[in-house]
This record gives sequence, structure tokens and C-alpha cells, in this order.
Amino acid sequence: MEDNSKKLGLFALSAVVISAMIGGGVFNLPQNMAQTASSGAIVIAWIVTGIGMWFVANTFRILSVARPDAKTGIYSYGELGYGKFVGFLMAWGYWLCNCFANIGYGVLLMDSLNYFFPGYFKGGNNFYSIVGASIVIWVMYFVILAGVKNAASLNLIGTIGKLVPIIIFLFITIFAIKLSMLFTDVWGTQTLTLIQDKPLGSLMNQVKGTMLVTLWVFIGIEGAVVVSDRAKEQAEVGKATLLGFLVCLVMYVLLSLVPFGSYSQGELSTMVAPSTAGILAGLVGKWGDWLMNAGVIIAVLSSWLVWTIMLAELPFAAAKAGTFPKIFAQENDKGSASYSLLVSSIIMQIVMILVYFSNNAWNLMLSITGVMVLPCYIVCTAYLYKITTKGEEYPQDIFSSRKNAAITGILGTVYGLWLVYAAGISYMLVATVIYALGIPVFMKARKESDPTNLEFTTTERIFSIVLFILGVIGFIYLMMNYKKLMG
Repeated sequence: MEDNSKKLGLFALSAVVISAMIGGGVFNLPQNMAQTASSGAIVIAWIVTGIGMWFVANTFRILSVARPDAKTGIYSYGELGYGKFVGFLMAWGYWLCNCFANIGYGVLLMDSLNYFFPGYFKGGNNFYSIVGASIVIWVMYFVILAGVKNAASLNLIGTIGKLVPIIIFLFITIFAIKLSMLFTDVWGTQTLTLIQDKPLGSLMNQVKGTMLVTLWVFIGIEGAVVVSDRAKEQAEVGKATLLGFLVCLVMYVLLSLVPFGSYSQGELSTMVAPSTAGILAGLVGKWGDWLMNAGVIIAVLSSWLVWTIMLAELPFAAAKAGTFPKIFAQENDKGSASYSLLVSSIIMQIVMILVYFSNNAWNLMLSITGVMVLPCYIVCTAYLYKITTKGEEYPQDIFSSRKNAAITGILGTVYGLWLVYAAGISYMLVATVIYALGIPVFMKARKESDPTNLEFTTTERIFSIVLFILGVIGFIYLMMNYKKLMG
């Protein structure tokens, strides 16, 4: 019998969701949003994002109850709905997406350390930053190798630790609001030299320009589903997802809008990362700067930990089902996915070295991570709609009716496609290269799981050929625009 004491309860699962979403990037949310949008456009952006991500969150909540047998969610839903090849691509893409996300955290962590050690970690991707982040990669490896339950306990402490600076920031900035400033140039149409405001273009372009940022801060909403195999009760997976979504949405909206009561859009858009530090320092003095930079460090370490747990889980679960090579199914005596964790850490190490050559490493990691996760979300929302069209697959005795589940699946898919449009062609082509690289890995896994059946189905063959062609086009584009993409 499996030891239930080693499983994760509602609070631990909720902490996984919140910690996966609230990383160091949240501390720079005011600048990231103001860079392309006015306060009015930001309100619209959060309405669009809140509604869209509600359907994504609700998709995971419904599926966790409708298909409690589908452990590790994103991978399982892809395979159940569209076959092993699609399931593999979801696991492959989500796995590598997490690797890139962690490197983004590494860049932010080192950049924040530069506040306490000026000059040593400038930009988050100089030589000392690469060395420092590499050390963290391997410290995380050994912490998680010692057991997921222990790592989740550390994450719970880290989640509380990083929420405290954010709450203090919001408390102070709310009381410092000047209504005259809050309602200045709401739609970003004026030129106000004194406060650095200038016209930002059409409202649609302003909203569109924020979409990768809003997507980035919600990546991780599926955290409880990804580690659902470690949950004490499957019913708590959906509750944790919804709770994490609501907590984070309220926090994101406030972090984005409240600073407009003290600073203009132009002033916010030019602040150095993390912009919350500059905002608070301007209101209360040096200690505000110190507090928010310390908050970034706690936030990054906590999120880095939970994302490393998540990225090790998917190849592990996929390997047990025969979709990844069998070696990824290895686990140690502590129940950690040891081989999957090792390979993940090696990949992160390689990518960390590569960001040394980027002039804007944080934005590069943010953009790649955002486009890599989009196919995973779209497949899950489409799968929810699919099971509502087949009576035998959708249970009748759960909280969401078939009709409501179908609407959730449809609108979640529409939102995902809107994000593909908002992301633009550049990074989507880069994503196709990364997805195409997984084809030979899938072929190896299929050979191991069923040596007598090495052929792709007709649909899989067509899909793999199209993906390969797109990957080649993406690679050519990447080579031709390397300097532009690397910032």
C-alpha cells in the first residue's frame, strides 16, 4: 500500500499552483505591462486574460474530476484525446517549456543579486551570473532528489515568504494613490513631456502587446494537475487550481494598476527590473528597494523549485506509459524521478550557458516559454470539448454539466488561438524547431514499448511530416534572425 503521508494535500497543492505562477517576473509586472499599454488598455487586457484563463483553469478543474485516471494532466489529456504522438509532443513541449522558464528565473535571480553585489551579476547573464545560476540548478537537483514531499514543504514556506513583500507593496501603494495621477492619460493617446507619456498606438495593439506578459504570469496554473499523481485526493486538484487562479488574478491586477496612482505610464515603462523595487523606494525610501529585491530572490528560488519538480514529473510519467524512452521512468528510493531530473538539469545547464550570448535574456526566455506552452493549453481545452461530444466519456455525476464543460472547452480553445495570434510568427517558428526535435525521441520510445509496431499511423505520419517541414522553416528563420531574436 502506498504511504499517503508522502502525498500532497490541498494547501500544498495550492502552494504548488501559486508558486508556479508567482515567480520573480511578478515583481517586474508594473514595468512589463506599462511598456506597451496605458492603464485603460491594461484593464481591458486583464479582463480578456481573466476570462480566458478562467476557461483554461476551469478546463483543468473539470478534467481533474472527469478523468481522475489521467495523472500528470497535460500529457495524459493529449494522449487520451489525440493519440500517443500528440501526447508525446505535449509532454515534450511542456517539459522543455519548463526548462526555459527556469532559466528565465535564473536570469532574474542573478539580476536581483546584482543589487546586493553591484557589478558582479549585471544583466543576469554575465560570466558570474552563469556560474551562480549553474550552482542553483544543481542545488535544486539534489534537494528534489531527496524527495518530492520534502521539496513541496520547502515550497510552501517559500510561497508564504514571497507573498509578504507583495502584500506590503500593495498596502503602501494603495494608500499612496493620487486620483489625479491615476486618471491621467488613461488611454495612452497624449504627449505629456513632463511625465514622459507619449501616444502608444491603437487600443488593440496596446492590449495585444501585453498578451505574452499576461500569459507568462499564468503559466503554472496547471501545476496541481501536473503533480496530481502525488495528490492525497484527486478532488483537491481542481480546488487547488481554482484557488490558485483567483488569488493570483487579484494580485496581478492590483500590481499592474495601483502603481499608476503614483507614477505615469512613461515613468513606469522605463523603470529597471524589478520595477516594484523602484516604485516602493520612491515612496518609502531605500528599505523599499531592499525589500522588493529580496522578495524577488525568495520568489525565484521558490518557483524554480516547484517548476523543477513539475518538469521532472512529465517525462517520468510519460516513460511509465511508454511514450518517452523507458530510462526516464527510473526513480530513486525517495520516490523522485531521478533520471528525468538529471536530464532536465543538464538541459537547463546548457541553456543557461547559451543565454550568455543574449542581450535581453529575460525577454527571450519569457517569449519562448509563452509560445511553447500554448499548444499544450489548446490541446487540453480541445480535449475537454471532445469528451463532451461523446456520452460514454463524460461522467454525468460531477459538478459541471456537459453543456457548461463544452462551453468551457470551446472558449478556452478560442482564447488559446487568440494568444497564438498575439504572440506573432517569430517565436512560434522557434517553437516548431523545438517540437520537431522530439520526433526521433518519440520513435525511440515507440520502438522500446512495441518493437513489432514501429510504423506511424497515417495521421501521425502526416502530422510528423508537417511538423518537420515547419521545424526546418523555423530553423532557417532562426539562423537568419539570430541577432534580432537574441536581443
